[in-house]
Amino acid sequence: MKFRVYYFLFLIFSLFFLLPSPIFAKPSQPFAPDKILVKFRENTPDVIKEKFQKQFETKIKDKISRLDVEVMQISRKNLTDLVNQFLLLPFIEYAEPDFVATTMDVPNDPYFNLNLQWGMQKVKAPDAWKISTSNPGVKIAILDTGIDRDHEDLSSKITDNWNCTDSPLDDDSYGHGTHVAGIAAAATNNGTGVAGLGYNASLMNVKVLGDDGSGYYSWIANCITWAADNGAKVINMSLGGPSKSKTLENAVNYAWQKGAVIVAAAGNSGNSSPTYPAYYTNVIAVAATDSNDKKASWSSYGRWVDVAAPGVDIYSTFPNHPYTIGKKLGYDYGSGTSMATPHVSGLAALVWSSSFGTSNANVRKRIESKADKISGSIMYWTYGRINALKAVSP
Repeated sequence: MKFRVYYFLFLIFSLFFLLPSPIFAKPSQPFAPDKILVKFRENTPDVIKEKFQKQFETKIKDKISRLDVEVMQISRKNLTDLVNQFLLLPFIEYAEPDFVATTMDVPNDPYFNLNLQWGMQKVKAPDAWKISTSNPGVKIAILDTGIDRDHEDLSSKITDNWNCTDSPLDDDSYGHGTHVAGIAAAATNNGTGVAGLGYNASLMNVKVLGDDGSGYYSWIANCITWAADNGAKVINMSLGGPSKSKTLENAVNYAWQKGAVIVAAAGNSGNSSPTYPAYYTNVIAVAATDSNDKKASWSSYGRWVDVAAPGVDIYSTFPNHPYTIGKKLGYDYGSGTSMATPHVSGLAALVWSSSFGTSNANVRKRIESKADKISGSIMYWTYGRINALKAVSP
């Protein structure tokens, strides 16, 4: 028996060198130069996995256990060639680089003298709150750069903290995650600061981007599954990258199957090129609009985008300590599809607590089907700009 196993291994690793030319081209998107995400086919014997690691001089750096994906540290320099070699092996389901995702904000856009929180008025949040104010049992997971945990408008809303990055702290040193969190569910009707669209919903501080505003797909996938396993009803991802990923898509599908509504930024490319994870089927992809209900010039668009939401000059929370983006301490304006996305996540929290909150599919359907068909709908996004009142109204 032992002889047959080793003979089988010999055939696999011998035939490997006779297989066709590479099938994976070097991507333009940044990726970790020393990590590859690998998923073995089901029931691959341990002895083959061990032989594989020895043959290619790899070691397991991390695991995305819910997806059965291994984050492998590599010692060889040419990652693209190595991915191609892995893909040709019959016991490998897939192998891919660990791509880098970034925030989808526009931190240096010009300041406009608009009314504070015009976006809440545009989507009719105050009227929607007469019907649903959500509740603390509805958790919105903010997968981002962290949240300022002692911010006066956010500290009471945070129920969970989790860090998937290599940063030693789950606090927000960059500034992006705090701004996003405030839009989604800052403490509302508390006589302080700003109102969050999700009103009484809770926040999960899930750090997937480092203190420079970027993070690997493996970090994001790990935290998507963690959030889904720990009760997130809504997962907000104001982030993305131009490269697709089986690992990231499988993580999204896992969360959807666990019952979460998943919302992600369409991107700020100003064109119709896909952004991931927003492009995936089980994600609500969000474009950005301005106070005149026009598409923001820099917002990504296309029939793959589902809805639009306010994303230009959005007033919300920022860290009350120095941070990288460098806006004002406490509160300031920000722009991007990153800011549009938490409007949709906050609305999802309201719908979850309405009579329509019976499943993630129903919540998504209400958000999309009740959106206002503003100019650009169909051309720039499938449905329209969200309308909170219509989404929760009988």
